[in-house]
Amino acid sequence: QVQLVESGGGLVQPGGSLRLSCVASGSIFSINVMGWYRQAPGKQREFVAAITNGGRTNYAESLKGRFTISGDNAKNTVYLQMNSLKPEDSAVYYCNADITTPTDFRASRYWGQGIQVTVSS
Repeated sequence: QVQLVESGGGLVQPGGSLRLSCVASGSIFSINVMGWYRQAPGKQREFVAAITNGGRTNYAESLKGRFTISGDNAKNTVYLQMNSLKPEDSAVYYCNADITTPTDFRASRYWGQGIQVTVSS
């Protein structure tokens, strides 16, 4: 079994910052990519950012410059630093990871339960 657990969400005022964390645990052989998506009420889930185990990053164009993704391979952890937050950044943020397990050595995508981020004054 593989689990992804997010933390660090909450309520923040416009212009503020939050740092999300996501830890992968369980039966893991390797993690190829970790990333973040978000889903606001009434909207589809959208890509936020991703990072490979080699450190290559990719961002949603609209979020470049405000959001920064980083990872710690030794801790199976990915972070999302969110700065200059706007009310429209309010959403449930989901961590995901492409993980190879030692049971079949095939990569599958796993998701966390999601964590609420609310940007409001």
